[in-house]
Amino acid sequence: MEYIKVTSENIEKEHICCALSNTSDIQVASKKAWLSRQFKEGLVFLKSIERGKCFIEYIPAENAWNPILAEGYMYINCLWVAGSLKGHGYSSDLLNACIEDSKNKGKKGLCILSAAKKKPFLADPKFLKYKGFQVCDEATNGIQLWYLPFDKNVHLPRFKECAKNPHIDEKGYVLYYTDQCPFNARYVPMIEAIAKEKSIPFKAVHLQSKEQAQNVVTAVTTYALFFDGNFIANELLNDKKFLKLLEK
Repeated sequence: MEYIKVTSENIEKEHICCALSNTSDIQVASKKAWLSRQFKEGLVFLKSIERGKCFIEYIPAENAWNPILAEGYMYINCLWVAGSLKGHGYSSDLLNACIEDSKNKGKKGLCILSAAKKKPFLADPKFLKYKGFQVCDEATNGIQLWYLPFDKNVHLPRFKECAKNPHIDEKGYVLYYTDQCPFNARYVPMIEAIAKEKSIPFKAVHLQSKEQAQNVVTAVTTYALFFDGNFIANELLNDKKFLKLLEK
């Protein structure tokens, strides 16, 4: 497999892997605009030359849009290989490229979000363990911070206190999200409209800066849904999934 690094110079002509081929799609535009801003913060987006979900996205932890304390580490936003591209060792290829690049940049190690059991849109804990990652912190909702140190004597990354116990005082549905996930551009307005139509209390909090994201109440910032104060989902909900949730 050949890989290509998406940069500010080639982003307009490159697809971004998330099964979105229409470059005029609002989801593609949203993601590319977000990536373009993050390149200036040291973000790396490495993907296969094949169309499909096969990429890794990582950034210096100090610039990550998550409430973590991991100075000197590289934070992996997303490592995703899916569909017909699974099972060929591409995840290892991408992770190894990230490790090599991070070591060359003098980083202390890598960190990434996961959970004890595989959750949608989070890294697979079995894969992380196989690759030598360990859990270094855990929030009360089961979201874990994993790390891979490059040296035995480095400090452990950890969550900020604000994210240790994900709970808010507001009633109804409250969603925190960023533009890191391109699908949010389509589905967040969609479920907002459903909630309005059904007179269901719903508030969407669009995190638009790393400062906001680094001080929010949830470790997962790409998509974090609360109901009556409690964290209930980090999985992006389309209209059908949201309606199903409402039925419960």
